Amino acid sequence: MRASRRQMLAGGAALAAAFAAGPFAARAAPAARKIGLQLYTVRELFAPDPIGTLEKIAAIGYREVEYGGGGYEAMDHAALRKAMDRLGLTAPSIHVGYDALASKFDESVAMARTLGADTIIVPWMEEKFLEAAAWRGAVADFNRFAERLKAAGLSFAYHNHDFEFTHKDGDRTLFDVLIAEGDPELVNIELDLFWAVKAGQDAKALIRRLPGRIYAYHVKDMTAEGAMTSVGKGVIDFADIFTLNDIAGVKHLYVENDQSPAPYLPDITTSFTTLSRLSA
Repeated sequence: MRASRRQMLAGGAALAAAFAAGPFAARAAPAARKIGLQLYTVRELFAPDPIGTLEKIAAIGYREVEYGGGGYEAMDHAALRKAMDRLGLTAPSIHVGYDALASKFDESVAMARTLGADTIIVPWMEEKFLEAAAWRGAVADFNRFAERLKAAGLSFAYHNHDFEFTHKDGDRTLFDVLIAEGDPELVNIELDLFWAVKAGQDAKALIRRLPGRIYAYHVKDMTAEGAMTSVGKGVIDFADIFTLNDIAGVKHLYVENDQSPAPYLPDITTSFTTLSRLSA
């Protein structure tokens, strides 16, 4: 979400690990998971025509969507759910901003239930939370959110960008703080693989740090210059990463391209076709 913020926060990227191997070496993949789409990718289509956009997404072959962006919060959620049911789509998770979850908790739970989601994900944090004390306070809030969501029959996860790895609290990164101080039984991770690699992380080493704690991946590829692109058109070796899916415990694979080029549908079709071939 929020490409401009992501660009602003992007630190110096250590991309050598991503370039060391071809993107799709032949490797055995774990059991197939449904391929989903984060709707922020097609926000320019979704905002004026949500039902028509869901129809186009389903026609490509997607069977899961994740709500985020496009003004979905103010839409008729029952109508969206009815359309999804007709199209054979489900929405396992939704993105809800930190402030919205804090101030409109009950409304957020109701929205998730209507859309059929089991998990609410905080998708980004404002720049003020780059400060160490503010970040630690936010992580404490994540624990509280997660406790309340569990009582409501839902789960909680946090979606990373790159800044969690590039900004520090003493000798720890903000991501280290999140993992150490977030309740491991309640605070899960939606791991955006692009942003982790962009920040210089070894994606497989990161996954091994989080066994059973990764709710979903956000999947977009990276060009040799470090820009976002369709899955299969870049240098990230998803076939290799996906060999750890069972260790990760990942349940969902969501295509997300914050900078998807108009007219958007060819981009998400390419990503869907590539992930289908990988039998992710």
